Amino acid sequence: MRLGLAYNQRPSAISTRRDAALSPQASLATDQFVEWDEPGTIAAVADALRGFGDVVLLEAVGDFPRRLADARVDLLFNMAEGRTGPSREAQVPAIAEFLGVPYTASDPLTLAIALHKGRTKEILLRRGVPTPPFLLIESFGDLARLDGVEYPLFLKPAWEGSSKGISGANRVETSRAGKARAEQLLAIYHQPVLAESYLPGDEYTVAVLGNDGDTRCLPLIRYRFETLPQGALPIMGFEAKWVWDTPEASLEVLECPADAPPALADRIETTALAAYRAIGCRDWARVDIRLDARGVPNVLEINPLPGIIPDPAANSCFPRAAAAAGLSYADLIQSVVRIAWRRVAGRELAVPTLAGVAG
Repeated sequence: MRLGLAYNQRPSAISTRRDAALSPQASLATDQFVEWDEPGTIAAVADALRGFGDVVLLEAVGDFPRRLADARVDLLFNMAEGRTGPSREAQVPAIAEFLGVPYTASDPLTLAIALHKGRTKEILLRRGVPTPPFLLIESFGDLARLDGVEYPLFLKPAWEGSSKGISGANRVETSRAGKARAEQLLAIYHQPVLAESYLPGDEYTVAVLGNDGDTRCLPLIRYRFETLPQGALPIMGFEAKWVWDTPEASLEVLECPADAPPALADRIETTALAAYRAIGCRDWARVDIRLDARGVPNVLEINPLPGIIPDPAANSCFPRAAAAAGLSYADLIQSVVRIAWRRVAGRELAVPTLAGVAG
């Protein structure tokens, strides 16, 4: 079997950590490529894929369409994030579909919807999946929409990932503060700002594998916000992911399996699966969920291209959940390939080296 690996590699000159805490303006250049992968992650995925045969590395830049066509792969493992715009994560699968190359994970429509937090929430509401009340600030002319709404609110750039543009300053208590922060985010990120009700409960993330009737959740993760620096807002913001959590002093922020009562865990998983299906996720995705004041699970975001840093100390959620399920890193990657191959080819793909629970 011949597999392609589509990826974006983070420029070596970019640091995502301590200097990013200076200010939103100072962190913009720093966080521009934070969604892209380090060489170690790309190498670990490629090593796992070699359990199936030859692997062709295809960096999703420049003449990627020509290189993908020339590679003549049986399946493309897609982990490319793209660079800018609300459809950046859809570019690689759209090219693959144009060329007739089967690929892992969700299709262009789902990736574009999931990246835009507002579009995602509109679909969730239509499907009856709980999500915090929200409004979109699409331009400076919309700032007045922040008057006369219920606070506190939490603001986010509409189509960023990896906690770009997310900090404690995004929780606002008044329309004046909301307008000031929204104006700042509009100016920095040049995209709409999502303003949603701030939920006070625990936050979980759910790693989902599978398709159709064989879709399942890996062990739940709860964020242990008490491990953040004293006084920090209980969110997984940019600082929590990329500044405070360092190789030298890793935060013990992930509780997996989550210590949640069985009834609550079941509601969280049911909500995550409903969100996964509502926007048409395929093969795998991660769903972020937070409890409201009544303890009801609400979907914050859906991540159809989940982060998969191999280093356990890096607090990468999907590999952590897989490990709790007894899957090694290679098992996880190979399981995604087997799930995708079953969807694409309608048959199982046996891999003698696969040690974990197969998809």
